Amino acid sequence: MRIALSCLVTAVVALLSYAAPAISKVKIKLVEFAGGLTHPLAMVTIPDGSGREAVIEQHGKVRIIDTHGRLRIEPFLDLSAKLPTLDPSYDERGLLGIAFHPNYRENGKLYVSYSIPLRGSKVYGREWWPHTNVVSEFTVSHDDPNKADEKSERILSQIDWPLFDAHWIGFGPDGMLYISTGDGGYPQDRNVSHTVTENNSQNKLSPHGKMLRINVDNADDQIPPDNPFIGQSDALPEIWALGLRNPWRCSFDRGGRNELFCGDAQQSSYEEVNIVSRGANFGWARMEGDRCFDYDKPVDHPADCDKTGLTMPILVYNNCSAKPEGCKGLAVIGGYVYRGKHKAWDGKYIFGDWSRSFDEMDGQIFFATRGADGSWSMEEAEVEGMERLPYILAFAQDDDGEVFVLTSISTGPVGDHDKIYRIVPADG
Repeated sequence: MRIALSCLVTAVVALLSYAAPAISKVKIKLVEFAGGLTHPLAMVTIPDGSGREAVIEQHGKVRIIDTHGRLRIEPFLDLSAKLPTLDPSYDERGLLGIAFHPNYRENGKLYVSYSIPLRGSKVYGREWWPHTNVVSEFTVSHDDPNKADEKSERILSQIDWPLFDAHWIGFGPDGMLYISTGDGGYPQDRNVSHTVTENNSQNKLSPHGKMLRINVDNADDQIPPDNPFIGQSDALPEIWALGLRNPWRCSFDRGGRNELFCGDAQQSSYEEVNIVSRGANFGWARMEGDRCFDYDKPVDHPADCDKTGLTMPILVYNNCSAKPEGCKGLAVIGGYVYRGKHKAWDGKYIFGDWSRSFDEMDGQIFFATRGADGSWSMEEAEVEGMERLPYILAFAQDDDGEVFVLTSISTGPVGDHDKIYRIVPADG
């Protein structure tokens, strides 16, 4: 969810729909589900039939929430000692993702994505590389279902990072583990570690700016045989899709076509939502949103460019940093396709934006609808009883298909004041 602080400005402007004329807002309520958290970045249901939820806090702890919304004091897993020192005012490192194995009830395996200090020594071209991202497997304790065995760690992936970029991880309906990565952190995807013409997101020999896909059940060969770039000398075999900038929070639709939705935070002009498919190229840094992109004039988008082979986003809206007119926020937060009990919402994609301002919280929640022609439109949500929303960090979905929003009242991982809310209709 990278935000260029030097570009951020406070913008209080009318919100407009990108894909359709302005229409009435979706009226919702936020019902508190859990509190006392520190920057919760993901919540997933533990798939053992208990109805418990596991929530990750950015400072390194996995906590358990019972079916009554009670937060266990003792963490399920504590990785805080492994993390680099986080900036309490704003940071994108930390404990970033969690996923439970589809057969967790039988094998007790779970997976986390987190930051560690940069492995190895700093060398030329990596002076500013501050951390390594790790994706690891853990196993639940044989004696306590509320505790993971911290000694059971099996490292699946380690990727060094030029700056801040976060991971999402999640299992698809095919049983494979999907891992999203950002472009590496520098403006315009420029960096001393690579050339402008071969930016990370378009370079298939770089793991950055990609959706990766691996088979965690095959220790000898984690690469699924149907990955799109297997056998190509100019591509990493774990790549599933490319051309992403900073995909912050993705999810598979548990109904419909089981599509993979990702909110992909762009640079300073536009934000986008993608449906990620096998071999797709989403264009960064040739494109920002659905507009052509010029490295040397990043806020002046050329009228035309080569879009051959690119997949366009399903939704685009103005970023308040550089395009304040009609803007909706500073960093898109991917959400979930609703599959709960409120039939009028079935099939709608609920997502949001971190905030329309950095200096004061002004989070946004949106509802997107696919039309009969396949195009998408979006509406903003009007929240009953809340004039302004906290910063929006992530969304979650329980086994019943209901959608939750994870929020904070601070820009960084500090304090224990953050909350998770269930999203319900205002008249529900």
